[in-house]
Amino acid sequence: MNPLASASAAAAAAASTSAGSGLSINIFWVIVAALNFVFFLALIWVFGFRPIANMLLQRQVRIEQGLADADQARKDRDAGAAERDRAIAEARRQAQALIAAAQKSAQEMRDADIAATRDELGRLREKATADIAAERERALADLRAQVADLALAAAGVVVGESMNDARQRRLVDEFLAGSSTAEGRPN
Repeated sequence: MNPLASASAAAAAAASTSAGSGLSINIFWVIVAALNFVFFLALIWVFGFRPIANMLLQRQVRIEQGLADADQARKDRDAGAAERDRAIAEARRQAQALIAAAQKSAQEMRDADIAATRDELGRLREKATADIAAERERALADLRAQVADLALAAAGVVVGESMNDARQRRLVDEFLAGSSTAEGRPN
């Protein structure tokens, strides 16, 4: 049987014998109440406070872990931002280097094209000068031949005698040779 139940029965019997008194302290009931209090306190401690304390401890551990994870995430974010900034700076530097190289290459190609064009223009100018000189010489030769023919015709009319072709040519050549040297002299 339960010790509390037998103690309470004994306390009830004692209370019935002293029912006549006013306010009295029954030591037995004080002990029983104290034992009940200690018993219920032990039960609450074992089944209530300990699990609550464990839950609070677990919650504290989770919160601390969450704070540590948040701190690590912040550090990782900062490191990632620094890495991203470094990568962007490196990409910009490489882009500037590529742009500079492309501009240099374009300038070199432009300079080479200009030089090739100048060379081609010089060659064309020389060819045109040579063509002009050759055309001038041909025109002068045609003009000399026409002048010679006119001179021979005029000489034939003036002299009144006919000359053979070989003699006519020799006279014209001598005349032209004499006029060429006269052209070279200053007046």
